[in-house]
Amino acid sequence: MSKLTIVLGNKAYSSWSLRGWLMLAATGAPFDEIVIPLDRPDTRQAILAQSPAGRVPALKVDGPKVGGPKVDALTIWDSLAIGEFLAERYPGAGLWPSDDRARAVARSVSAEMHSGFEALRRDMPMDLKKTHHGDGHTPGALADIARITAIWSDCRHRFGAGGTFLFGAFGIADAMYAPVASRLQTYGVTLDAVSGAYVEAIMDLPAMRKWTAAARAEPWVLPSP
Repeated sequence: MSKLTIVLGNKAYSSWSLRGWLMLAATGAPFDEIVIPLDRPDTRQAILAQSPAGRVPALKVDGPKVGGPKVDALTIWDSLAIGEFLAERYPGAGLWPSDDRARAVARSVSAEMHSGFEALRRDMPMDLKKTHHGDGHTPGALADIARITAIWSDCRHRFGAGGTFLFGAFGIADAMYAPVASRLQTYGVTLDAVSGAYVEAIMDLPAMRKWTAAARAEPWVLPSP
C-alpha cells in the first residue's frame, strides 16, 4: 500500500490546497499532511523542497512497503492533476460522474474554474478567518459570480438529481468550486435559491467543516489574503 502525503499552504487562505485536499479526503484513503505557511521569507524554498513547480498543493505518493515491487516515489502537483490521479486510483470514490455526458460537463466546468475567474480570485480572495461582507463586489468579480452561479444552476438542473452537489454525489467538480462557496459567504454575496442551497451543501460537508475548523485554529494570520 502506498503512503499518501499532501503538501498544503495555510488552510485559511490557500484555495488550491483546499481543492486538492477535498479530492483526497473524498477517496477515504488515509493520508498525511504537510502545511507550509505562506508569505514568509522561507515559503518558496520550503515549497520547492516538496514540489518542482514551487506551488501547493502537491501530492506525494511513496512506493509500496517492503514486500511489494519496487516503485519510485511520485510527486503530483496541480489540483486538477491530483484529482485525475485519484479518480484513476480510487474509481469507487466516484470523483467523476459515471455517465459519459455528465463526466464531460464535469471536466469542462472544472477546467473553466481552473483557468478562469481572475477577477473573483483577485477581488475576493479566500479567507476562512474573517468576514468581509460588502468588500470585493467589483464589476469583474460580480460578472464572474454570475457565470459561476449559471454553471451551478445548469449542472444541478441537468445532472444533480441524485444528491445535493453539482452532479449528485460529491466529486472533483465540487472540490474545484468549494473555495468559491466559501468566498461567497465570506464576502456576503446574495445568491439565488439554487446557488444558496449549493453553498450550504458545500459548507456543511464533513470534510469542509473539518478543513474550516483547522483553518480557524491556525496561528498564522495574513494582513491581506
